[in-house]
Amino acid sequence: MSNIITAADGRSRCAWSASAPDFLRYHDEEWGYPVGDDIRLFEKVCLESFQSGLSWRTILDKRDNFRAAFAGFDFNDMASFGAADVDRLLQDKGIIRHRGKIEAVINNAARAQELVAEAGSLAAFFWSFEPKPEDLPEPQTASTSPDSVALSKALKKRGWKFVGPTTAFAFMQAMGLINDHALGCICRNKAAAARLAFTVPQMKPAA
Repeated sequence: MSNIITAADGRSRCAWSASAPDFLRYHDEEWGYPVGDDIRLFEKVCLESFQSGLSWRTILDKRDNFRAAFAGFDFNDMASFGAADVDRLLQDKGIIRHRGKIEAVINNAARAQELVAEAGSLAAFFWSFEPKPEDLPEPQTASTSPDSVALSKALKKRGWKFVGPTTAFAFMQAMGLINDHALGCICRNKAAAARLAFTVPQMKPAA
């Protein structure tokens, strides 16, 4: 089965972009482009955690609700969430009401603060796991990689939850650490050009 489709505008794109109404814009404007903003990176880690066992369409449909419920995914605000916030979130029909995942992302907010203190920024830490392009498999043929396994292990070592290798790999695809647009997709070269123009954040020197 081909991983390329010809869209209504006559241009070739990853086949998954046609599988739901909101996917085309997400594919063309977000997926695979490098991100260096800590809040956006943390949001994506959280949403990928919520996606575990579900479809991305479910999460994307509810993304605005998640943002409203979780303080815009500002981890400095989320780190202060307590039991009352968990109860509030469990009553929120606009999100995924899974206690384990809710408690995990609140935990991860505090761990994100610690990681910023350690590395200087979330971006610097996450981008330190960017694989070399020559080490990547053919686009959209893998769901994990040695680098996603390493990222998962590093986060878990620091107390993060719901961040397995598959979740880490999906995060890396979406945030541009991996250009997994299919060969022939109109966005593959755009993502590559964006990566060339992107300045990778650097880890702060060890004390």
